[in-house]
Order: sequence, then C-alpha cells, then structure tokens
Amino acid sequence: MVTRLRALATRWTTAVPLLAVVLLALTWGRDLPGLVVALVTLTLAGAVLAAVHHAEVVAHRVGEPFGSLVLAVAVTIIEVALIVTLMADGGDKSSTLARDTVFAAVMITCNGIVGLSLLSASLRHGTAVFNPEGAGAALATVATLATLSLVLPTFTTSRPGPEFSGAQLTFAALSSLVLYGLFVATQTVRHRDYFLPVARQGGVLDADDHAERPEARTALISLGLLGLALIGVVGLAKGVSPTIESGVEAAGLHHAVVGVVIALLVLLPETIAALRSARRDRVQTSLNLALGSAMASIGLTIPAVALASVWLSGPLVLGLGATHMVLLALTVVVGSLTVVPGRATPLQGGVHLVLFAAYLELAINP
Repeated sequence: MVTRLRALATRWTTAVPLLAVVLLALTWGRDLPGLVVALVTLTLAGAVLAAVHHAEVVAHRVGEPFGSLVLAVAVTIIEVALIVTLMADGGDKSSTLARDTVFAAVMITCNGIVGLSLLSASLRHGTAVFNPEGAGAALATVATLATLSLVLPTFTTSRPGPEFSGAQLTFAALSSLVLYGLFVATQTVRHRDYFLPVARQGGVLDADDHAERPEARTALISLGLLGLALIGVVGLAKGVSPTIESGVEAAGLHHAVVGVVIALLVLLPETIAALRSARRDRVQTSLNLALGSAMASIGLTIPAVALASVWLSGPLVLGLGATHMVLLALTVVVGSLTVVPGRATPLQGGVHLVLFAAYLELAINP
C-alpha cells in the first residue's frame, strides 16, 4: 500500500509541472475566460505542491543549509524575471513595481512565514528552538539590504522624488550582490553549522533522519522538475493577475493589493516548506527559507532592475513611504528581539503575524 502511494505521488508530482508549463505556453499573453481561469488556478495550486515536494527531495539530498538555499534562489530568480517582464510592459504603475514587490516579499517572509513557523513549532513542541548566530546574521543582512535599497532613496537629493541617481543605483546594486554573496559563503562554507537545525539537548543536527537520502539521479530529476514547477507557478500567477486585478478594482480596493496577492502566490512553495520543517522541529530550516528568501529577493532584484533600467523607459521608484518605513523598522526591531534568545514561544510568532496583518490592512486601506 505504501509503495502504491509513493508511486502515485511520484506520478502526479512529475505530471503537474509539465502540465503547468504546457498550460502556460497555451495561455501566455491571452485574455482568459472564466473556465480557463479556474483550470489555471487549479494547476497553479498543484504546481505549488509539486514544487514543495521536489524542493524537499533536493534538500534531503544535498542537506542543510543548501536545500533551503536552492528553493529560495530558484523562486527569487523567477520572481525577478517576472518583475522585469512586467516592467517591460510599461504603464504608469510599472515605476513602483520593483519596490512594491520586494517590500511585499520582505513582509511576507520576515513576518508571515517566520510568524507561522514559530507559532506552529512552539504550539507543537512547547518552544521553537533555533540557532541565534545564523538567524541573527541573516536578519542583519536583510535589514541592511532593505535600508540601502528601499529606505535611502526616499532621502537622497540627487533626483526629485524617491529615486536613486545612476551612480547611487549602481552602488546599491553592487552592494546588494556583495552582501548576498558574503552571506551565501558564510552560510554554506565558513560557518555552515550556524544554519543547521538545533537539537533541544544542544548541538546541531547535520542530517535529517525522517527518510532515506535520495539517489543523485532522483535529486537531479527533482531539481529539473522544481524549476519547471516554479516557472509554472510564476507564469500562471501572471496569467491570472488580470482577473485578480479586475476583482480588486471591482471591490474598490487599493491597487497595491494585486502585488500582495501575486507575491503570496509566488512565495507559497516556501511557506509550505517552512511550515513542514517547523512541524518537524527544524525551525532553523524554516528561518533559512524565510530570511534567505527576503535576502535573495532584495539582493537579486535590485541588481536586475538596475540593469534593466538601462533600456527601460520611465522612472524607477525604490523609496518607501513613511508608513512602510515604520513597518520595516518595527519588523527589524521585533525580529532582532525574537532571534537573540535562540528560542521562541507562541507569543513571538503571534507578534510577527500581527505585524503581517497590519501590513495587509494598510495595503487594503492605505
């Protein structure tokens, strides 16, 4: 019976990414009727679940923290491609697209995913245990990248409005790449043990013991299917975005809600993977996914849009408004107080979720 269930799981997780890519090719750039939107939405949900499955296979093969890094970077690279594609389409709202998407990713990961992971692990195991050195280093890098890329443009004077000059944008892009590269080197080479799951009795867990390590061939196949699933997730999310946008406008909501919904769809694979790790008492893996995704979103998006701005027309607005800067500052302060002890209760998880709820509320009612 178990063998049949595994075979069934293997078949659907192989078929759905391929179906998602085929459906994406058939629907790309077209106005979709209601039935097709429903089919796309179902395929999108299946692609998300398939992406989580293949990410876990790859993660179990390569071990932590490489596994969470694979998913975070893969999602972010495709997210960056989506942002640049939408910016190339033009329009009055494209000037703030990169800023809004990156900030939404930061709020979703640092408050939504972190809050859900801490709450789930602490309710299930009493307290959520993780490595403060690794989590603190990741949070410090996220805070620095966010401040340099999203806060400083509001206060610079070389150009009117919350924009960087050419030289300032180049500096921000290079700084983002350098900081992200340094973090990846720290996470995977020099201080890898800081980012491994922590045992409750002390020490780190260098390997998961919940299943046999998959073969290299299986992991490579899953890596390819992960890429297809993520392409399907992001591409199909873009396909249903006009329907989402029209629904948001019909409801009288602010246009920023569209970006939040798309960001939630794109980050859904990491959210599910982080929650699964938290339930297995691997909270450090959940934090690696959350903070690593926030870091990759800034560290890869800013250089990409800086390069794209060479041939894209129109301004590139990166500076946050006062309300969002307050939320970002509060997120950094609360996050710092959360990671310092190396353990968290449901209270810390609830605080992060309230901050995330505040972000959503202000997106709906700015």
